[in-house]
Amino acid sequence: MKRLLTIPNGLFVVLALVQLLPGRNTRVPDSPAHAIALACVLEAVLLVVTYRFKGVKRRAAFNVCSDVIGFLFGFLIFWTLAAAKLPSAAGSKGAVFPPPGAVIRALVSDVPATLKNIVDSLGLIFQGYLLALAVAIPLGLLLGWHARAGAAASYISKFLSSISPIVYIPYAIVLLPTFRAASVFVIFVASFWPALAGTMSGVLNVERRILDSARSLGARQTTMLFRIVLPASLPQIFIGCNQGLSVSFVLLTSAEMIGARSGMGYNVNNFANFGNYTRVLAGVLVIGIVVTAITFCFNRLQGFLLRWRQ
Repeated sequence: MKRLLTIPNGLFVVLALVQLLPGRNTRVPDSPAHAIALACVLEAVLLVVTYRFKGVKRRAAFNVCSDVIGFLFGFLIFWTLAAAKLPSAAGSKGAVFPPPGAVIRALVSDVPATLKNIVDSLGLIFQGYLLALAVAIPLGLLLGWHARAGAAASYISKFLSSISPIVYIPYAIVLLPTFRAASVFVIFVASFWPALAGTMSGVLNVERRILDSARSLGARQTTMLFRIVLPASLPQIFIGCNQGLSVSFVLLTSAEMIGARSGMGYNVNNFANFGNYTRVLAGVLVIGIVVTAITFCFNRLQGFLLRWRQ
């Protein structure tokens, strides 16, 4: 019973009660049932975690999950009060800041279109991102391995990486055959420089004694590069790849504005042009959820490949 007497569970009760208050937003119809349904799903997750994550070893994981869900409950309470229940929700501001129930209702009703947009956006991002990694990592290994070339390349990469990839959009449209190719190119440029810089940094920072030991054992150049230098550089390579992935999602909207007719960024921009802020917020939430999920999977992959460091 003591495990149920927590702040997140108390916030769940407050959130449910807040939904029952009379609404003041006359511009966007609220849907308290959808907000309560979301709260019940989060509470169910919290209850499962409460009874599954027992013991000292899982205490940290339980605390993180409990704190995150508690924060979500608190945020939903504030959002509901500000956008639907307080006097400030009335008037023109109500259309710009719709209540959470209305946004969740829009998410549920647009599930098929949302899934298609997610698939289109991920296809666009991963095309440019994976192509950037395929070029940047081998090139970074070679440039980092040759100190003189790497020293010159580091200054060149700093200069070129400081230029926003958005400025290449007019040239990409003119030079590339399709709008999709131009969008992929923008994502490629955004991901390439962080991955290249991370790879070069990792190679240049490999401990000299490791290389000397390998040479004393008669290791060949290719063996040293791919069996010693590459694994030792993986931590820095992952840092660069993670930065490139983050920048790719930031440029998603800009890339999808180049003749795109679907995608998460296009969806948000399209509804913003029509003043449908309920679906704009729904699209923003979808982007946040997808980016969080992709980042989580990326971090799990990084932990698996770098498990030798533990």
